[in-house]
Amino acid sequence: MPSKQQFPVCVILERRPATSVWIDYVWSAVGITVGRHDNLPAGQPVRIHEEDGVERYIVTGLEVSLHVDQCESYYHNMMTRSPRCFVIAHYDQSNPDDFPRPFRVSMSFDEAHAYYEGEEEVYSVDIPPELYRWTEAFVINHYVAEKRSKRKLVDWKQSADSGSAS
Repeated sequence: MPSKQQFPVCVILERRPATSVWIDYVWSAVGITVGRHDNLPAGQPVRIHEEDGVERYIVTGLEVSLHVDQCESYYHNMMTRSPRCFVIAHYDQSNPDDFPRPFRVSMSFDEAHAYYEGEEEVYSVDIPPELYRWTEAFVINHYVAEKRSKRKLVDWKQSADSGSAS
């Protein structure tokens, strides 16, 4: 079983011929496998399957890390109808020979969204059962939902009038 805070994973990337005149291929992350696969070079895509012009690659050497301050995001992800795992990758689309280079795998929608806004490639994939159970246990052990309270309305006109009388 993985350590308390890190879970080793590999990303499966797929390259398909594009139907556009502007690009030759379309890349996507199509899955995650658990484990290290130390026999493969870390961080380098290794082709594992090819059929009808569609190629699949595995990228090893990645880990999912969980952090207590992200528990609320993990919780909300896990409570959706279709919980997802997010693969974050560098990808230079202007270079036709380049491929996505996954550097982070996250269970946090908030973290994935922040990388997306930073113009990184973010792929959403199914969560392997072992990773789901591990994340679920982490959330159960660390997340305490905050009781939401309705905030009191402040009469801003009254506050402004009293501030100018001083």
